[in-house]
Amino acid sequence: MKFLSNDKLVISGAAGMIGSNMAQTAMMMRLTPEICLYDPYRKGLEGVFEELMHCAFEGFNLTFTDYVEEAFTGAKYIVSSGGAPRKAGMTREDLLKGNAKIAEDFGVNVRKYCPDVKHLVVVFNPADITGLIALLYSGLKPSQVSTLAALDSTRLRSELAKYFHISPDEIVNTRTFGGHGEQMAVFASTATVKGEKLPDIIGTERLPEKDWEDIRAKVIQGGKNIIDLRGRSSFQSPAYLSICMVAAAMGGEPFRWPVGTYVNNDRFSHIMMAMETEVTKEGTRIIPLDGTPEEEKELENSYHHLCGLRDEVISLGIMPPISDWGSLNPYMTQHTC
Repeated sequence: MKFLSNDKLVISGAAGMIGSNMAQTAMMMRLTPEICLYDPYRKGLEGVFEELMHCAFEGFNLTFTDYVEEAFTGAKYIVSSGGAPRKAGMTREDLLKGNAKIAEDFGVNVRKYCPDVKHLVVVFNPADITGLIALLYSGLKPSQVSTLAALDSTRLRSELAKYFHISPDEIVNTRTFGGHGEQMAVFASTATVKGEKLPDIIGTERLPEKDWEDIRAKVIQGGKNIIDLRGRSSFQSPAYLSICMVAAAMGGEPFRWPVGTYVNNDRFSHIMMAMETEVTKEGTRIIPLDGTPEEEKELENSYHHLCGLRDEVISLGIMPPISDWGSLNPYMTQHTC
């Protein structure tokens, strides 16, 4: 049985629910035989290692360590869920200060121990900001760092499938862009339902405007709904989707959902946000997409919300002023498409 790559993959935050599921998913998908589990919480980490060994996967050199130098040295791909989880009553933004510091340490360790890493995927919330911080301190090219932003788009697909009582496979190209949070921009113009354009259905008897607004609200509150139902934040869906992103970066199957990526152009400046993208061995590339005027306005609002979070992190001293970013990562001063 072949592997997609022989490069070292590190699962950072592997003792947690997302991290442990990422590790199992990576092994089931046979991304690479060289997988290292890393987490400062050694006891829980060892438990994950033992369970994965009990699965009796074949052909793997599975290791674990609570020493970041040992874990990161020689790594070519890293996916990190190593932040504090979102709990009941919390927004993603409530996690900002603590997880921003974790993201800074993560980026510094990447620069120190594996500067030739090929791709990082950042999962922990607020992912747009933690990914931006990790990119800054890692010194990597923007195309080498991406964040999980697909969940909102997959939730839109799910809600539409439930509403129309059809297979999710008949809902195509659902998209949300901007921030991974309550200020996301939900696009209808990209999607089709059984081959029919979604905007042609909205406002008809099949999907009254009020019902569409209810669907949008459910998508925006999708993470909160999981917490209400399960008593903890999502872990299966972010684990699977993030490993699919890593697989695409290794040259595997294309990732078919939006990705959080660094944007610095004439419209959006020095921010990480969900865009239409392509992920390959060469990294993440933004694909231009035009929505309706209303959708584009939502995207602008989402961008400005993210700028507020970015500026808050700067005020906390975790990131320097944007004018000083070039001294840490000159790639972040360059214009993106």
